[in-house]
Amino acid sequence: MELDVLGLSEETQVVYTALVGLPRSTASALAEACALSVSTAGRLLSGLVKDGLATRSAGRPPHFTAAAPDVAVTALIQEREHRLDAARSLVQQLVETHREAHRISRPDIAVELLTDWKDISAAVHRLTTGSQQQVRAFDRPPYIDRPGSNLEDQVRRRRTGVTHRVIYDRAAVAWPGRLAADILPSIRTGEQARVRSELPLKLVIRDSQTAIIPFSLAPGGHSAAYLIHHSPMLAALEALFEAEWERAVPLKDTSPLGERSGQPDAETRALLALLTSGSTDAAIARTQGWSQRTTQRRIHRLMTELGASTRFQAAALAAQRGWL
Repeated sequence: MELDVLGLSEETQVVYTALVGLPRSTASALAEACALSVSTAGRLLSGLVKDGLATRSAGRPPHFTAAAPDVAVTALIQEREHRLDAARSLVQQLVETHREAHRISRPDIAVELLTDWKDISAAVHRLTTGSQQQVRAFDRPPYIDRPGSNLEDQVRRRRTGVTHRVIYDRAAVAWPGRLAADILPSIRTGEQARVRSELPLKLVIRDSQTAIIPFSLAPGGHSAAYLIHHSPMLAALEALFEAEWERAVPLKDTSPLGERSGQPDAETRALLALLTSGSTDAAIARTQGWSQRTTQRRIHRLMTELGASTRFQAAALAAQRGWL
């Protein structure tokens, strides 16, 4: 049994392994079985009792019994995991302190260049989990992490009162499975979402303190990014977000309203959201899992029901009815 990864010495492992097969043993019996001195065996057995890996009975001489390995070792693993989590949290705090200390010594540095995708992913995570007031974002491909991979973190932050406002590019909405598996669940938990036919760049803003944008808009350009601190450049990005937010079309959850009388079903509302985003027939078909013919038939039927001659008019009429 290899328990050194849990902080147990080789001698401690030998004694515990022997004790598992020799319940109610004395220190002298374990010493003989493990080829150790009685004093060494006694010291190691006391350590096992202290760590919850063995029990000691009253009497002279005391007898020792190993705790059930599945319970005892699992407890050790959980304790080590807690320590690792605490260490990771400390490292993150130290990274922030180090970064801020360097910025204070060089206040003219308002922009940092990140050139490793791991650093970029970590920076985005810090921005989204470290916010105190709100997170604002432009969401569009390409992606470093799988879309929706941090949904649990977002939900946890929103429960603490942090507002999330996200504008999705139509390519993000049309990403296979994204609407149903990520965007709509986020909206249900409080995210304020809107959609634009095209966004100028990817962007995440934490409060009014920090933002991150890609270095390049070309395919693969997400391998480098700018981390922007409080500065006129950050103020400009905030203004850009707010301007795009005003132009964007709100996205709403499709499930609850789809059950109400006089309201469209969930699939129809999802179709309206995709039409509003400017998605093509092919993109809608991929997102909804429909054939091209089914997609065209659903669009035609919806436009007929709304009395619309164009897709744009259909979206406008649907909004008037409160369907969007």
